[in-house]
Amino acid sequence: MAEPENAPFRLDRPVRQTVPFLFASPHSGRVYPASLLARTRLDTTTLRRSEDAFVDELFAGAVGLGAPLLAAQFPRAWLDVNRAAAELDAGMFDGALQVPVDAPTPRVAAGLGVIPRIVRDGAEIYRGKLDRAEADTRLEQLYKPYHRALAALMAETRARFGVAVLIDCHSMPSALSVPDIVLGDRYGASAAPSLTARAEAAFAREGFSVARNTPYAGGHTTVQYGKVASGCHALQIEINRALYLDEDRIAKRPSFESVRARLTRVLEQLTTISIASLGRPSSLPEAAE
Repeated sequence: MAEPENAPFRLDRPVRQTVPFLFASPHSGRVYPASLLARTRLDTTTLRRSEDAFVDELFAGAVGLGAPLLAAQFPRAWLDVNRAAAELDAGMFDGALQVPVDAPTPRVAAGLGVIPRIVRDGAEIYRGKLDRAEADTRLEQLYKPYHRALAALMAETRARFGVAVLIDCHSMPSALSVPDIVLGDRYGASAAPSLTARAEAAFAREGFSVARNTPYAGGHTTVQYGKVASGCHALQIEINRALYLDEDRIAKRPSFESVRARLTRVLEQLTTISIASLGRPSSLPEAAE
């Protein structure tokens, strides 16, 4: 089995970036380390329930529209880059950690920190405790390279266009009785209202049902990169897996290609938003933290 640190992410670039947008898929990685498979209590299909399976493929049309797409190659069950680096569960390790650890957050308490203890259905991942050096290794080899690449794309896009818009791409389990799409802008703190409104209208035009911020308002990525006062916007998009995925087998449904085509049309409408409608950075209020 390949080791994800050899290629922690994939960056697909257009021939020329023509829109102030970039896309990220932090949870669609499917390169499962041999060391994880050797130590897990779970079968491969159960491990993959934490994956936003094939989301990088669903949003691949963004590249043809002139926007780069960054996709993590490692699985979420191994490392979750949509968490702060210090959101660690010290109890998972066999000794004192040498990296900073925040006070436990609700996500860490639930087993869903930056190094997860459980998969999305609540099943424990590991048979025993992890070596304490693993926290530093995973953060250094996977977490930091991914976020360096994402930060560089944001800076490059803002320098070119005056603003940068990050679309953070996810999928959500259908068992939550969620709509087709949930848009998360941290209740208006991480993206200009005009951006979220345009996204909502574009999805509705393609026949998707849409909700805002419930049950997902945005994670660490929107907090970190959605700095509206500085001209940096971050919008999280969650798509209901039932639309395109057999959730039991983690396999594409026959509807996959049609959903991808509909999504690409949504992205075309979204990425043609006028830069002026996002407001000048100096004219917008500081984003809440």
